[in-house]
Amino acid sequence: MKLRYRTYRRENGIYYSLDTVTKRRDSLQTSDPAEARRLLNARNEACQQPAINLQIAQAYLQHSDPDFVKRSWQHVMDEMGRTKSGSTKKRWDTAMKDRAFEQIRCLVLIKTQAEHLLDALHKGTVSTNVFLRRLHNFALDMNWLPRSIIPKRQWPAVQFKEKRAITFDEHQAIVNREKNPERKKFYELCWHLGGSQGDIACLRGEDVDWENHTLSFTRRKTGVPVILHLGNEALNALKDLASEGFIFPYLARVRAGDRATEFKQRCCGLGIEGISLHSYRYAWAERAKSCGYPERFAQEALGHNSAAVHRAYAKRAKMKLPSLEEYEKKAISSLAATNR
Repeated sequence: MKLRYRTYRRENGIYYSLDTVTKRRDSLQTSDPAEARRLLNARNEACQQPAINLQIAQAYLQHSDPDFVKRSWQHVMDEMGRTKSGSTKKRWDTAMKDRAFEQIRCLVLIKTQAEHLLDALHKGTVSTNVFLRRLHNFALDMNWLPRSIIPKRQWPAVQFKEKRAITFDEHQAIVNREKNPERKKFYELCWHLGGSQGDIACLRGEDVDWENHTLSFTRRKTGVPVILHLGNEALNALKDLASEGFIFPYLARVRAGDRATEFKQRCCGLGIEGISLHSYRYAWAERAKSCGYPERFAQEALGHNSAAVHRAYAKRAKMKLPSLEEYEKKAISSLAATNR
């Protein structure tokens, strides 16, 4: 039988292999003739017996890790889920129910081909792309995969839908039409504070310091303490709410998805498109930038710093943030004085 690969030695003493079919030459990276023969024989055997190559590889891998040949993607999902907690754990469990994962859920890692993952990505959504990347990288980091199934550069790009900030007119339209007083106050505070809907919905009356005009709470996602100085409009929005316990008793109990759905219904009723509750954060950030609010204060208020930076900072001191309302009024006053 004619062998596909042949070997030869160059003047520098390094052995090379020649593919007689494609005419490609590859360095064997050795000057030892015995080692070069072993590498060449391995390549020729791989061509002659492709059906048993995987079985041979599994035999070697199983010797170092008995579970290597039976570990499935469901195992990766379960083990990675154990590293999550709280609301992050709930989001992870929901993401793992994606129907696009059904075709790989019981597939053994060692038998997974790139086509399997690409097909799942094609049938899934943006969320499928994000979470499948995490599963793939987790399996690599845990040495459950011998190599990347899809090279990093070949992963389809994650393309999120365009997001925008809610405008003041849109906010006013939603608030003016809202009949439920609790939701109306909730939307007003979202505008003034720019916080995440979970943080604002779970605010308590004890979080408000009326004497110092501050609001202090702990972020639900990162566990980082925050202290915000409130302007008059924000204080007026809080004054009629409960002084003890949750200030939004109903909204604090419902799921984040339910709060988002209710807000979307309000937007659809008014013909407003392209926004969600998260748009209040974009609006707050844009307002802060336009009126010259210092970036470090905006980052602290919106929680955009890393968790590690927040924890280190909180150990030294808690920053009392000035209100955005004050900065807006200063900017308007300065503009009026300039135009005089």
